[in-house]
Amino acid sequence: MSTVCAVSTPLAEGGIAVIRISGEDAINAAGRVFTPFGDKSVSEMQGYTCAYGRVIDPATGETVDDAVLTVFRAPHSYTGEDTAEISCHGGVYVAKRVLRLCLENGCWQADRGEFTKRAFLNGKLSLTQAEAVMDTISARGEASLRSARLIREGRLFSRIDGIKQELVTLLGKLAAWVDYPEEELPEITSEELKASLYDACEKLSKVLREYDCGMVFRTGIDTVIAGKPNVGKSTLMNTLLGYERSIVTEAAGTTRDVIEETVKLGELELKLSDTAGIRETGDAVEKIGVSLARKRLADCALVIAVFDTSSPLDSEDRELLGYLRELNKKLIIVLNKSDLGSKVDASEFEKLNARILELSAKNGEGVSELTEAVSQLFGADEYDPASTVFANERQHRCAQEAYDALKQALAAAEAEETFDAVTVMTDLAASRLMELTGEKATEAVVDEVFSKFCVGK
Repeated sequence: MSTVCAVSTPLAEGGIAVIRISGEDAINAAGRVFTPFGDKSVSEMQGYTCAYGRVIDPATGETVDDAVLTVFRAPHSYTGEDTAEISCHGGVYVAKRVLRLCLENGCWQADRGEFTKRAFLNGKLSLTQAEAVMDTISARGEASLRSARLIREGRLFSRIDGIKQELVTLLGKLAAWVDYPEEELPEITSEELKASLYDACEKLSKVLREYDCGMVFRTGIDTVIAGKPNVGKSTLMNTLLGYERSIVTEAAGTTRDVIEETVKLGELELKLSDTAGIRETGDAVEKIGVSLARKRLADCALVIAVFDTSSPLDSEDRELLGYLRELNKKLIIVLNKSDLGSKVDASEFEKLNARILELSAKNGEGVSELTEAVSQLFGADEYDPASTVFANERQHRCAQEAYDALKQALAAAEAEETFDAVTVMTDLAASRLMELTGEKATEAVVDEVFSKFCVGK
């Protein structure tokens, strides 16, 4: 493969910038633009060693910057190839200038994710481990970082590979029994076959169940704060954020658009939307806001419905309750303004499958109870990131297709169909699992995975 280079640190002012070079000519390419202080040349440097020196433009002899060169010799590098990293002073211009010198002296510009792609192609990482690199970069909390690390260490590959190996062993026995009936091979009984398929189904089903909970930590929860005008929706959003994001006034209908922000509640991340108060209105602008609020409610994963307990529920409150019953979403009822005394009949909420909390958004009372309610609602309080894995949509699709194929294989076995019918679906399941880990991934799949990476990683 060609020798490529890219800036591997953000293009911004900072302490250092790192320009990474990888490929069969990486050491020589670095030697053309970097001169160490002292007598030793770049070509003489051993792997896992550094040298302090200068980045020099070969065309003019001009010193561009002082820098440190780090050398990694194949195969003991991130990519599995000879790799050199130039650490120069941070800054957009300096980094681009050093990169340009590398490009002018034997290197090609690296594509998105090309260094990690080379690590995958050179057997340094499985495809799931490679994908975990981006999960590590995009992690927004301790739980997501811990799970990304587990995948990078091979947790997902190990679990899926274990299921795949069981299926491959089973396929080998089935093939031998069908193809060589005259040989004295141990017979596979129907009960043994069904037990093996059932076991594989159960293990894969567990991985799929963990996906839903894992994605909550990985991507956050789309959450809508809903209620009629002037019940304290914007005050609640400001309280959760810790600063004033939504305008709060005594006038009803102040919020006319959807205001979006992200907030951390414990280990979970909520993608909050403060919506216009849901009510019938003759105001054309407010009517658009109400329409947007209803659409956002239909699309979200969690609704925090706010009601003002300082006055009895009215027709607008009851209309919202009816709408929430039809939506059938995960729901938390917030009885706001609890500090003013409650005039709300709690029986009004009995028909809703919801968590009900008393809260004073203005005083910040009850926020901890809200955090706990969200955590319980999404199973976060029972979730152990050390014992499970996250998965992205590609991995989930492969696992789901493998599970569906195994269910069909198990159904065929229970119906006492021929071993051929069982073999076809079991083989499909094994193929989907090998696509998940990258063992049988097509070039198009691999390209799609790494196209989501940043340049320089």
